[in-house]
Amino acid sequence: MTSLERPDQVPSGSPSAPRLVVLRGNSASGKSTVAQTLRAAYGRGLAIIPQDVVRRDILRERDRPGAVNVELINLMARHSLSYGFHVVLEGIFYVAHYGDMLTRLIRDHPGVAHCYYFDIPFQTTLERHATKPVAKVVGEAELRQWWRPRDLLPGGVEEIVDEHSSLDQTVARILKDSGLAPRENRV
Repeated sequence: MTSLERPDQVPSGSPSAPRLVVLRGNSASGKSTVAQTLRAAYGRGLAIIPQDVVRRDILRERDRPGAVNVELINLMARHSLSYGFHVVLEGIFYVAHYGDMLTRLIRDHPGVAHCYYFDIPFQTTLERHATKPVAKVVGEAELRQWWRPRDLLPGGVEEIVDEHSSLDQTVARILKDSGLAPRENRV
């Protein structure tokens, strides 16, 4: 198989079928840390598609409905899944801007898909944000402007991750729910 050929289609219930995991929530709620920890636990074969990297770093685009990044994230996820990668999407992903795309992606994915909404109090996210280098240029006013309480996808498709769930608990839960076996448990 060349690097451009798709692998044989794996049945959607198969342990090796590509998984789709969506991590959503407000800024500084822990999504990026969870995504990176999932990657460290799983290893190769897991693609992380961070909204901020696509929107802000690759395209340098404002977050608004109909922006180019919405469809680029969709295409990146679908392409990665079609080549057998498990995919973790992580970002704020406002429902008003990304809800339709995420709903279609989840609906169209023939394999396992799990979605999590990080429902963390504003004060906690503000404290976490203060520990990041970006806190020197993005302050409380911006965080408050971006804040959306319980901006959930329609249809009850998201599990809630609250402030009482530790990093290890959250990662273990997602690995278990999605059937992504940590590297040391795979043969």
